[in-house]
Amino acid sequence: MADLSFSIRAEWAGSGRGGEGVLETGGDRVRYSAPSSMGGKGVGTSPEELLLAAVASCYSGTLFRVLERQGLPAERLRIDTTGVVEGYPRDARYRRVTVSPVIFGGDPARQPAYDAAARESRDLCFIGRTVRDYLEYVVGPVTVNPVP
Repeated sequence: MADLSFSIRAEWAGSGRGGEGVLETGGDRVRYSAPSSMGGKGVGTSPEELLLAAVASCYSGTLFRVLERQGLPAERLRIDTTGVVEGYPRDARYRRVTVSPVIFGGDPARQPAYDAAARESRDLCFIGRTVRDYLEYVVGPVTVNPVP
């Protein structure tokens, strides 16, 4: 097995929650700061949202692959993802991340199979496997929408 390496560049200016930064990743520049709900600038995205984005993006690709492998129709997916931070501000830490897939172009008559595929994908997504030892990582409601 090969080891893979990934890198980004993060620049930050300003003290603590009052600062803001720019990430350079994949040729894109993304502004970030502490969220306004945590006393920050609320500019661009936030580290909290970026963690959710990592989980959701990995999960979405994994779920699509599992659906294909199981012969379950799907044209596209949307992953509604929420995170809960506990102990703010003193001992803040993520407690739970919930992924709730919405499957477009599916077969609602096969809902139990989609539910099972969603749970299997949770266990296969390698970013999810990385975080689940540190926080609760769950699959929420699975919505299957037929082709209109």
